[in-house]
Amino acid sequence: MRIHHLNCGTCCPIGGRLFDGRSDSPFGQLVCHCLLLETDAGLVLVDTGFGTRDVDHPSRRLSPLFLALNNIQLRAEETAIAQIRGLGLDPRDVRHIVLTHLDFDHAGGIEDFPNAAIHVTAREKEVADQQRGGAFVGARRYRPQQWDEVKDWRLYPMGGEERWFGFDAVRDLAGLPPEILLVPLAGHTWGHAGVAIQTGQGWLLHAGDAYFYRGEVGSEVYECPPALRGYQRMMEVDRFARLANQQRLRRLSCDHASTVRMFCAHDALECELLARSLPATAQQHPG
Repeated sequence: MRIHHLNCGTCCPIGGRLFDGRSDSPFGQLVCHCLLLETDAGLVLVDTGFGTRDVDHPSRRLSPLFLALNNIQLRAEETAIAQIRGLGLDPRDVRHIVLTHLDFDHAGGIEDFPNAAIHVTAREKEVADQQRGGAFVGARRYRPQQWDEVKDWRLYPMGGEERWFGFDAVRDLAGLPPEILLVPLAGHTWGHAGVAIQTGQGWLLHAGDAYFYRGEVGSEVYECPPALRGYQRMMEVDRFARLANQQRLRRLSCDHASTVRMFCAHDALECELLARSLPATAQQHPG
């Protein structure tokens, strides 16, 4: 299995380091950190970021609230399909898309890959169809036009008999290698999940939006810029579950740092470091 780290969408909210912890300009930088896996089952995407239709028709596809609040930079070259072509690969070979959840900035590229089966928790699909994403943001975060052409949904329970470092997990995702697991992490949305991938050097965990900033994990001391803390609270559906799962991830990141490499969907520095260390994380493993 060969692993590529991709940024499939950049957001530059007003607030600079109040959002990203490091920008000197008035604008912060957040990314849409996605994975492309080369496996024996074909190409697999973990999240899609924004897609070509979002770039071409933003007002039809995305909420005006989030277009403005996140200052979304819609760039054709950042779409997953463009980056896959840039790697010399054929987008038609994307057979599977595994989603942490169905928010607009994670699912926008789904329909660029009509041959792909879409893997997500059943709970997430249910609440997305019902627009149950919170009283204020529910109809704005879920954009059915991003996935209304999908014909092959693969839906999974929020847990299972499998255990992964003390977390419930779902293995044996239909048609995918057993090295890829869904790890339910409710709170940001009702059906939110991380995606764990076993490599020859341990585990990668794409934690999705279970946390947003590198300082929220990896240390006993919690750190998150204030504007980003506020954004997380605005987007949560269950504060108790979100904070409990975030605390569990922090504990995992401290206790198993040599075994599990964890990252979230929107921290630009995490994405840059992992993309830079590509030779170490994108090796050939049995797939």
